[in-house]
Amino acid sequence: MRKQLIFYFLLLFITINTLQANPSESRPVTDANIFGHVIDAGTGEHIPFINLLIEGTRIGTITDVSGHYILTNLPVGEHVLIVQGMGFETTRVSFTAVAQQTLEIDLEVQPIHIALNEIIITASPTASGFRYQPDKRFTGEDLQRRSEASFGEMLNGESGVSMRSMGSAPARPVIRGLDGDRILVLQNGERMGDISETSADHSIALDPLAASRVEVVRGPASLLYGSSALGGVINLMTTDIPDDADTGTSGILSFQGATVNTMGAGFGRITHSNDPWAASARFSYRQAGNINTPEGAIPGTEMKNYDGSLGLGFHKGQNRGGLSFSMAGQHYGLPGHSFHLDEKVEIAMQRQTLQGRWNYQREGLFDKGQVRFNASRMLQDELELSEPAGISVETIGLSFRKHTFSSTATLQHKPHSIFARGAMGMSLYAHDLDVSGMEAFTPGERRLAMGLFTFQEIPLSDIFRLQAGIRFDLQHTSARANEIFSQVGEARNAINYSGSFGVNHRPLPNWEIGGQFARSHRNPNIQELFAQGVHLGAGVYEVGNTALKDEIGNGGDFFIRYGGGRIEMELATFVNHFYNFIIFQPTGETDQESGFPIFAYEGDEARLIGGEFSLGYNPIEALQLGLGLDYVMGRRIGNGKENLPFIPPLRFRTTVEYDLGWGWLGGKFQATTTQNKVAPEELPTEGYTLVGLTAGVRLSKAGHHVIILRADNLLNTKYRDHLSRMEDRNFLMPGRNINLAYRWFF
Repeated sequence: MRKQLIFYFLLLFITINTLQANPSESRPVTDANIFGHVIDAGTGEHIPFINLLIEGTRIGTITDVSGHYILTNLPVGEHVLIVQGMGFETTRVSFTAVAQQTLEIDLEVQPIHIALNEIIITASPTASGFRYQPDKRFTGEDLQRRSEASFGEMLNGESGVSMRSMGSAPARPVIRGLDGDRILVLQNGERMGDISETSADHSIALDPLAASRVEVVRGPASLLYGSSALGGVINLMTTDIPDDADTGTSGILSFQGATVNTMGAGFGRITHSNDPWAASARFSYRQAGNINTPEGAIPGTEMKNYDGSLGLGFHKGQNRGGLSFSMAGQHYGLPGHSFHLDEKVEIAMQRQTLQGRWNYQREGLFDKGQVRFNASRMLQDELELSEPAGISVETIGLSFRKHTFSSTATLQHKPHSIFARGAMGMSLYAHDLDVSGMEAFTPGERRLAMGLFTFQEIPLSDIFRLQAGIRFDLQHTSARANEIFSQVGEARNAINYSGSFGVNHRPLPNWEIGGQFARSHRNPNIQELFAQGVHLGAGVYEVGNTALKDEIGNGGDFFIRYGGGRIEMELATFVNHFYNFIIFQPTGETDQESGFPIFAYEGDEARLIGGEFSLGYNPIEALQLGLGLDYVMGRRIGNGKENLPFIPPLRFRTTVEYDLGWGWLGGKFQATTTQNKVAPEELPTEGYTLVGLTAGVRLSKAGHHVIILRADNLLNTKYRDHLSRMEDRNFLMPGRNINLAYRWFF
């Protein structure tokens, strides 16, 4: 079987030339060619997926993932090359095509409204380009290569990012050992309104195919996004609001399939612009069966979902913005629990969302601004399916109804006095969560939070600058009674403050050193305070603690980065010290009535330390070698000096890729060590190694086509992940998987 898989990969790679259509076949052979790169004039980076068109003709192409382009057999004579791309000014370049000559022309394009675009996708509201903590973004082909059924699976294995898993659908990212609402998952810079942060059986309410850009910020980000962003932020950016200045019609069509769970998915998006208005639409559908492991299928892990949106945007003068409305639905199963083999649990979720955004520019000190909002309605039911006496019975044991409003207004000012471009703003967040049903193990919650923040940079020289910011939040939280918790009426009011101080230094060309010290403040959520009962979907009995105090975090991040020539390197380290750190602690006891293990919420002083290292090397232009590792250690330092639960083990990975522009072939090796630094009553997990292969084709005819074939866990390794929330990790992780993906950009 392994030899057959390797043969198929080699066959795909060898036959790429036969699949690639030549866009110049229908033109006379002149051998007048041009090639080069499209370069961001602001950063010097090569830009992928930029449209190029010879004016007055239908001759054109799209830059590949490395920003490279080539046009062959051009008509001899003078031409104008039009260069267009989202977020960049349209550029026109004149040149002369000469028979039997090949010209190299690098094309620089100017970013437009770059700061406002970057407000929602970086750790800085001014997008100055100076970093104070490690981050990474994924766009275009990068996202397609990582395409999975959930964002947890997609980002798992990136530096500092692991995955909390309970099947494919509810998989959610974990950053540096922190989970739950310490990690904010945002949609276009605002909170999504789902409940994925509350428990391992709840999913992120957006399909990965809908995201056009994903940004991961590792480390405290409370300054911009609220007091609970202690561990980091994952921002999922869609293009549902088409407010760029391009004119015409463009879109994406994508299909994906996988063997490990017989998964199939399709996605389409189209945008039509006619200055100053633009409209967009997207839709995706995904369906999968049970996950297969080397020892068989995991029952109850099937899934299906849909996700669609309609958007309207405008771009007129110094104003741009728009609205979008989206609908999403998910239905997925959860792995069975040994004590309840006669009962199956499924989750049915629906979400409707209205998003808006307005950007403007004006003269004066405060010359740029943005207002954005996200209003959502989410309905989620926990279904219990059984067959007493052979009759199928479905009951709703637990229901969540959540209405959420999240909004941020930001003003940017020009450089003034000792300050570079800076920002100040305010945010509003409110939600109303109703929890009902006979299995309700917690009351509902009402929350209202208002925040004020400012972010400033002080350039001490061209190579050294400081960053400072502070945020104040006023928060009111109250419990909402239901049929199980009828007497709760406790309300909490809090004034929280968080701040950060950062340094960025560029001592030599291609070198960057950065660091940040930050204070964060997190209030206990309603589940941590009041939970008392069986959480059937998660397979645990939860015990809350009304004596929990606010969680205070003091963190430090440091990184050093080199990027020049054939080498890219980054080393990042961190220390996070928490007072009243809230721990979801296994007690070792079992609830007699349900048979589920009892987990209790406890507060203690704790510290997490660790780091990440990554290195990329190009010995020749087409060959890229990479290696990386990440590590985190978490311990209580108050009572007991014990290890924290659910801390990911040390991981090491190596990659190799040979990229010829029109196609590539690559491989990945990942080794995870044994995790025996476990909390009391937590089971250790053994180390394992995984091997993967990938191959891809890029075609340029009537748009840009990308075909990707990927094999995960090629050797069908049996392993258990330490962050798996399946009961006692009694199921293996997925076995060998062949994933085929196709995407057409037009």
